[in-house]
Amino acid sequence: MTIVSINPANEQVNKEFEPITPDQALEICKSVKEAFYKWKDTNIDDRTALLRRFGTVLEGKKAEYARLMGIEMGRTYTQALAEIDTCIKICNYFTDNSKTWLQDEAIKTEYAKSYVCFEPLGVVLAIMPWNYPFTQVIRCAAPALAAGNVVVLKHSNVVPMCAVALEEAFKAAGFPDKVFRTIITTHTALPKLIKSKYIDAISLTGGTDAGKAVAKLAASNIKKVVLELGGSNAFVVLADADVELAAKKAVETRIASTGQSCSASKRFIVVPEVADEFSRRVVEITKSLVVGDQLDPKTQIGPLANNEQLQKLDEQVKDAIAKGAELECGGIRVGNKGFIYQPTVLTGVKKNMKVMKEEVFGPVIPIIKVRNEEEAIKLANSTDYGLGASIWTRDVKRGEEIAKKMESGMACVNRGANSDFRMPFGGVKKSGIGREFSRFSLFEFVNIKTVIVSS
Repeated sequence: MTIVSINPANEQVNKEFEPITPDQALEICKSVKEAFYKWKDTNIDDRTALLRRFGTVLEGKKAEYARLMGIEMGRTYTQALAEIDTCIKICNYFTDNSKTWLQDEAIKTEYAKSYVCFEPLGVVLAIMPWNYPFTQVIRCAAPALAAGNVVVLKHSNVVPMCAVALEEAFKAAGFPDKVFRTIITTHTALPKLIKSKYIDAISLTGGTDAGKAVAKLAASNIKKVVLELGGSNAFVVLADADVELAAKKAVETRIASTGQSCSASKRFIVVPEVADEFSRRVVEITKSLVVGDQLDPKTQIGPLANNEQLQKLDEQVKDAIAKGAELECGGIRVGNKGFIYQPTVLTGVKKNMKVMKEEVFGPVIPIIKVRNEEEAIKLANSTDYGLGASIWTRDVKRGEEIAKKMESGMACVNRGANSDFRMPFGGVKKSGIGREFSRFSLFEFVNIKTVIVSS
């Protein structure tokens, strides 16, 4: 089976790759494991200095990488540039802070000496998605490498060119050979790798079914796993909200990566007092969005990553309409070539519609009107997912109280629930386990070791 990189704007082939076999992938993991023993003993100042240099490499090729994301998965040029900027900031953040966070922690006991130290686990297998081709990798790799682990990247086969570019960037930054490796292979290779003695931990970002399969394999082999499995974030607009701001941010958060973002708001829950005004303004903003060529800096909505995403999104929208939702704008494919879907707003949405029960991965804004604040909170939590939520109100104290009631890994007041690398990011329920970003991500892939010295 050939792995084909396709431009989602015109369906033309970018490049074809011959995948390596599971045995070949295993050999690479073996060589990476061998490299680990030297890397873990490398001074942390030297490890993080290379991480900062990696950020410099990204900066030097920013335009090239932005275009690459565009032609492989449809990332708009402006958002792709911002993605590279975020990667650089992540690298610098862990360069600046990892040494302090990983210092031995003294514990006062009756013993002569007692402390906690943090030692790397080994080889982290990073199974990454296509929707943020660079950021998703760096949010795993930066803390893992800083802590002294090594990384094998199994990227989505939607973005093999990005996967190769990342390995080349690490080499250009001066990282030792085999400390970061990319493998271009099929998912059928993963069970063999996870079961092997060469993989010590797994980080996966993807769908719930993939997360279950990887978690089962990891558990049966007693290996640490971090799972980020997406979400259906609630965007709750209360009666005293700044409706103009809420509407603007609703559209802004929804169109990140052309709506293909796990952390984006996806269920827009509004109380009656502001429902009409909020809906009207959201429709106005959505209709003004620039749709088209993802490489044009003016474009805000580019193509979806592939035909599968397009078909599923269209099915979800049609399901809502069939069950009584009002189509305010969009709801159609743009052209016959490529996978562009017109940005869409649905009102009159009900709980039984797919846009409320499933994760919607595309530029669709479903607005549901509820009777009151109590029902809004209940509905926000009535999902299998628990990644993020946002609450919009001028009473920030009340907003904070509601934020604490959200069954999610992140809850924001008057802000979209998108990730911030300075804060831990991850979910509860079927949105996953473990945390990325912040100092907490460093501790996901280390042995937190107790050392006691008795006199």
